[in-house]
Amino acid sequence: MKFEQLLTLFQETHLELQKRAARSVDIALVIRNWLFGWYIVEFEQGGADRAELYGKRLIERIADELTARLGRGFSKRSLEQYRRFYDCYREIAQAVPAQSLESWQEIRKALSDESTGSVSAAVITLQTLSTELASRFTLGWTHYVALLTVSNPDERRFYEIEARENSWGARELERQIASSLFERLALSRDKAGIKALSQNGLVIEKASDVVKNPYVLEFLDLEEKSAYSEYEVETAIINRLEHFLLELGKGFLFEARQKRFTFDNDHFYVDLVFYNRLLRCYVLIDLKRDKLTHQDLGQMQMYVNYFDRHVKTEDELPTIGIVLCHRKHDALVELTLPKDSNIFASKYQLYLPSKEELKKQLEEAAGIEHKDDVNQK
Repeated sequence: MKFEQLLTLFQETHLELQKRAARSVDIALVIRNWLFGWYIVEFEQGGADRAELYGKRLIERIADELTARLGRGFSKRSLEQYRRFYDCYREIAQAVPAQSLESWQEIRKALSDESTGSVSAAVITLQTLSTELASRFTLGWTHYVALLTVSNPDERRFYEIEARENSWGARELERQIASSLFERLALSRDKAGIKALSQNGLVIEKASDVVKNPYVLEFLDLEEKSAYSEYEVETAIINRLEHFLLELGKGFLFEARQKRFTFDNDHFYVDLVFYNRLLRCYVLIDLKRDKLTHQDLGQMQMYVNYFDRHVKTEDELPTIGIVLCHRKHDALVELTLPKDSNIFASKYQLYLPSKEELKKQLEEAAGIEHKDDVNQK
């Protein structure tokens, strides 16, 4: 081994174990906060005498006492957050394995008993309990703070799965929640598909799984106006390519900008070429700054045909084409493209969508689906 390799080994080992140590501390914080929330709920439910003695000021009194004993970090707001954290994840306490049941019962006894001995016994069992809880929580506390802003349990579960599987930082998780990723994906799915999102996250199995509508490009820092050229939007995407890949979703790799191909002495250019390693196929994106036309869809069909016939290999799946436009008419898309087409038209917008507007669209879609079910009967 060369000396430089030795130094690299030292450096990488240090960084890896430092990362693990930081993660261990963060998971310990998550466990502590969940336990604190559990303590509060269990104590509140301890009987009418407690409700009368402490009333609505219980959390405030706990905050005052803990701040006096332990210092900062135990404000009324923090304790209320811990209580909500437990409420959102109380199913963890309801799925206790047999080997940890004694630990849970010891702590429950301490919360209902007046003797000091029961508290001491509960503290002794905390190590077993902490080990069990460490396997249940997969994200850091800052992530869970962001997840607590999502009231819908199915939606919250979806973001939790996606944050874990895609290694999102807390800031990226907040952005995905703010951009209503769950609702945007749900709009193109039936009830079973929406349920699958909440149970499994986004699973990429077919072409339509990689498409969103709309795509939110607020990270480009472009003002919402119609004067931008396709070149300007394309350039802004390249300058923020990492963010754009996150917006596209799982498995995307960037290949080329303005990819040229030629036949019959004519040159054609695809705005952006990506490859999705999960589907093992090319994904072509063309940008249209204004209203979508049938000519735009025909042009993308030509691009897709060329890649399928001259670029992709036999073991790769058919090419996907996505036309990103500022405005589109769904009826035009349906009339122009066959039902089994691998070409999709999606809107893009330069600002975060209104959650209320997306929820309304979801409700309308659900209403249409319900009518179709009734008519079929």
